[in-house]
Amino acid sequence: MVTYSLATIIVLVIVLIASMFKVLREYERAVVFLLGRFYQVKGPGLIIIVPIIQQMVRVDLRTIVLDVPTQDLITRDNVSVKVNAVVYFRVVDSKMAINNVENYLEATSQLSQTTLRSVLGQHELDELLSAREELNNDLQSILDQHTDNWGIKVANVEIKHVDLDDSMVRALARQAEAERSRRAKVIHATGELEASQKLQEAAEVLNRAPNAVQLRYMQTLTEIANDRTTTVVFPMPIDLVDKFSVVMNRGDGDKKKTDEGKE
Repeated sequence: MVTYSLATIIVLVIVLIASMFKVLREYERAVVFLLGRFYQVKGPGLIIIVPIIQQMVRVDLRTIVLDVPTQDLITRDNVSVKVNAVVYFRVVDSKMAINNVENYLEATSQLSQTTLRSVLGQHELDELLSAREELNNDLQSILDQHTDNWGIKVANVEIKHVDLDDSMVRALARQAEAERSRRAKVIHATGELEASQKLQEAAEVLNRAPNAVQLRYMQTLTEIANDRTTTVVFPMPIDLVDKFSVVMNRGDGDKKKTDEGKE
């Protein structure tokens, strides 16, 4: 019996001594409590924990990827959408992450869901679709501010999907088509305005140099002659018609004077 008791004691001592030594990886820290009170943060590497009177809690310092479940929300312009996101955060203060919140993973997840609904609900649908970078920065700033007391640093927040119902998708398609049609009309009107301005400038130049009209007339005849056409229409310059009218008027005047002389 004595031998059996002695062997049991030796085994217990060996087990206790072995349980005193803990090995922490480079990304791990141990929050140590002494008789229930916070003692210190240890690690990484080999640490010693006194059994019974000391307890430790492992904390992972690596960046955690948190997938925020899909949230139903109503935008400021009364459109019902479903939005989900992903949050990247890490523990920067192991003591605060263990002592200030019961479960920092669950707390961060719940805070991300409520913040996602409250922040995105203040914006219109167009902003959710086109201004994601600004919304991501707003979400990251708010989450980082609220989790600062938990020893957590929110590095980034990304909105992954914005799901719309079929009726809203069709409405957005019609809106995009109307916008493209409006832009096409504006571009066409702008082109007509610029063309009219250039024609006005050309008319002013030709008005200052009458001989340029004749040169342009000859150039037009050359271009027509190069075309493979069976019928060629020669435009008659207006000034030629005016000269012809002047000659005719002079002839009529001379005839009248001759008739008057005969009388």
